[in-house]
Amino acid sequence: MNKKTGILFIVLILPVFIYLGLKTWGTNHFTLPRYIPAIDSTTGEIKMGKRLNPRWDESELDTIFQTIPAFSLVNEKGQSFSSSSLKGKIYVASFFFTRCGAICPKITSQLSRVQDTFNQDPDVKLISISVDPAYDHPEKLLAYSKRFDANEGQWTFLTGEKKVIYPLILKGFHVPLADASEYDAAIKNPDETFIHSERLVLVDKEGVIRGFYVGTDKKEVDRLLVEIKVLKTIYSSEKTL
Repeated sequence: MNKKTGILFIVLILPVFIYLGLKTWGTNHFTLPRYIPAIDSTTGEIKMGKRLNPRWDESELDTIFQTIPAFSLVNEKGQSFSSSSLKGKIYVASFFFTRCGAICPKITSQLSRVQDTFNQDPDVKLISISVDPAYDHPEKLLAYSKRFDANEGQWTFLTGEKKVIYPLILKGFHVPLADASEYDAAIKNPDETFIHSERLVLVDKEGVIRGFYVGTDKKEVDRLLVEIKVLKTIYSSEKTL
């Protein structure tokens, strides 16, 4: 009889205690890498800082990562756009130009999927920065945004001075970019003039890069959609601690 009671306890009661224990003390740990460590200019070594609330299996020091530098550009309505408006937001950055007939429409179409997935989420934003600012005045950006049904306030198209945009893309977002006309004046085809990456960049609420994705590849954008959700879950879990 005692043996049967013990078996019954194991089969029926023990799982309940395990569930309650996990619910009370268990924590799901989601991870998403950070990119671009900050380098100490004097030593050439990666900067380290004190980790906030380290777990028992973590060291007290953690790598410090670069953040996207502050910037001010102009949106599709001709209004000033400050990066401060992205503070505390998760956002996806892309790089394009309106005269592009090759990869840019493909990238923008894939970004429409991101917008559709998070169209009710105020924490997720999209920015598309023109690499052809001399041509891409706000009215060009506005027409382009309407072509792809961009939601005002969630998806912003940006232009500005080339001397601001190019260093921002190259050194801030760490995406390759070149204006071939600077080296060969004979180039006239816009698709050959601006050599820019297909990369999409996922940036977290602190301004740290959390992912790079090929914007013309549906599977890569599927991964981006999943990793935005992972990042949101990480932030949600931190709030409950």
